[in-house]
Amino acid sequence: MDFSYNGEPVLSNINLTIREHDFMAVIGPNGGGKSTLLRLILGLLKPDKGKIRVLGERPGKHSQALGYVPQNVHINDHFPITALDVVLMGCLGTGGLFGQSRRTRKECEKDGLSTLARLGMADHVRKKIGELSGGQRQRVFIARSLMTRPRLLFLDEPTASIDSRGQTDFLNLLETLNKDVAIVVVTHDLFAVSGYVKSVACVNHGLHYHSHEEIKGQMLETMYACSVEDVCRMQVLSQVLPGAGHKSAGGADGNP
Repeated sequence: MDFSYNGEPVLSNINLTIREHDFMAVIGPNGGGKSTLLRLILGLLKPDKGKIRVLGERPGKHSQALGYVPQNVHINDHFPITALDVVLMGCLGTGGLFGQSRRTRKECEKDGLSTLARLGMADHVRKKIGELSGGQRQRVFIARSLMTRPRLLFLDEPTASIDSRGQTDFLNLLETLNKDVAIVVVTHDLFAVSGYVKSVACVNHGLHYHSHEEIKGQMLETMYACSVEDVCRMQVLSQVLPGAGHKSAGGADGNP
């Protein structure tokens, strides 16, 4: 699969499969195409060449099966909206709040309260979004994305607004969620997530996939430091270390 912006190549020859219950870290330099890859799988962008399949269909066909928390969620801190209100926005796709639907407002609220409690936010459901910490907000946004009961959850730099003390608790939460849903995390901090992820996709215009067995010890340092001009350091490493070759994750399906 290839993609370009205004004729400028961004991603080339991408070949990736996201497996059921995977916990994948997508790493790479700024401008390497990480967030663009997510938007292609979500159907927000279309590839120039090749195809993407989500649950066997074109992107957008099963939008409710995908959860997405972008890097920057813009909500005015002074807007009088509670954590529960934000989560209930996740019912929009099912019609739960606006009529037409299989889910009534009462059902949505019950589901929203349950989801917030599951994410450790039971004591904050009536608080204004502007009163919450960065980590608490991320939990609210994840709760919103879980309202459609997705099979695949995309998180773009989810720990960027969380202090170091809260990151471990947050990643432990993702590890628990991973029992029910495949997770793809775009991150600049591979070391922070290395104890949780099951695979790594190094994206720098191309893509190199690495299984859990390949992301140990010194390989983490090798993979971590790369600039937009560099190839994936693991690609270079695979050429000099026996058994460290990169592994394709299959077709460009995006199938969980």
